[in-house]
Amino acid sequence: MEYKILPVGSMGTNCYLAWCPDTKEALVIDPGFEPQKILREIESLGLKVKYIINTHGHMDHIGGNQELHLALKAPIAISSEDAGMLTDPSLNLSGMVGNPISSPAPQHLLAEGDSIDFGDCSLQVLATPGHTPGGISLYGHGVLFSGDTLFKQSIGRGDLPGGNHNQLIASIKTKLLPLPGETKVLPGHGPDSSLAQEAASNPWL
Repeated sequence: MEYKILPVGSMGTNCYLAWCPDTKEALVIDPGFEPQKILREIESLGLKVKYIINTHGHMDHIGGNQELHLALKAPIAISSEDAGMLTDPSLNLSGMVGNPISSPAPQHLLAEGDSIDFGDCSLQVLATPGHTPGGISLYGHGVLFSGDTLFKQSIGRGDLPGGNHNQLIASIKTKLLPLPGETKVLPGHGPDSSLAQEAASNPWL
């Protein structure tokens, strides 16, 4: 699997393109903003996008869904618990900042243990609620797309509507830290890290 990070929008959301190098079949993970920038990169790399995946339903991770869905004809996938956030600005927090964002409803609902296949590659869905009720992380090929669950030297907020700090800590400790320490952590914002580094020195853990 190969991947590329595209920081998008004023919130510095990390949108990821992940693809199979042999088939060029790809995923778009968390297209928060700047859909045209994302589309240009997809075209430049010659990718065939199979799914648009949201690790959770906040505005800065779903803002590009509609334009990408229309341009690529690729289905949108999110957990069932966060599905309602896509179409409701009051739930995805965009209504709170006076810039209502809405996405098409998801075509695929993801749950713990699901496998997302693209070409010869596959990522496993891990349910990691706490930042939102249905937050997920994606694991495979030595990397972890952690959304807003785990950051370098930090963790996601648990004080937003639908969040739960204790649940977030439990998700990290029971679902993420047991994975191999050399796993590279690719978060929803900021620089990458490794699980070993976070287990050893993350002040929240």
